[in-house]
Amino acid sequence: MTSIKSKKLTLDEYLKYDDRTDNQYELVAGELVAVPPESPKNVHIALFLLVNFLKFVPVNRLSHKAEIVISGFRATTRVPDLVVLTDELATILQGATRSTITLDMPPPALVVEVVSPGKVNEDRDYRYKRSEYAARGIAEYWIVDPQANRITVLTLVDGLYEETSFVGNALIVSNVFLQLQVTAEQVLNAG
Repeated sequence: MTSIKSKKLTLDEYLKYDDRTDNQYELVAGELVAVPPESPKNVHIALFLLVNFLKFVPVNRLSHKAEIVISGFRATTRVPDLVVLTDELATILQGATRSTITLDMPPPALVVEVVSPGKVNEDRDYRYKRSEYAARGIAEYWIVDPQANRITVLTLVDGLYEETSFVGNALIVSNVFLQLQVTAEQVLNAG
């Protein structure tokens, strides 16, 4: 991910920004940052999870391109690989012109990040997003790491995430999807 503009943007400026391309951006500490295309493996993993989540929630509660405004003193947005909305949030976003979850909206029920190769991506998904999503009050955050062959499920408890890692044929345990019957290996081999 590379910064595009040297001038810091406010959240309002970012939400109005249009460079007339199909490029996707996140706003990180006021800087416009290009989000590179995902690898086919990462796309397949996200699609595999999407198909499995559809067994338990209606399609209007799932998004693969929703952006989340993160609270804090620096203007930041994140675009997770997959977002599970609460019923209330799905209702609020119904009819919206942009899939942006703002600070005045409730947080999503769950976000999934599929880690791309590289130290920068690991730091972003394991460190920065972890604290940002916890501060935003997101109940469950999954880090799917194909390089480490591990899925980490972070559950929000008293404002901090408690983590459980799943590898091999271990069934993934989720507080959001109690009926889920998939293993870490099934998810990681989807790509």
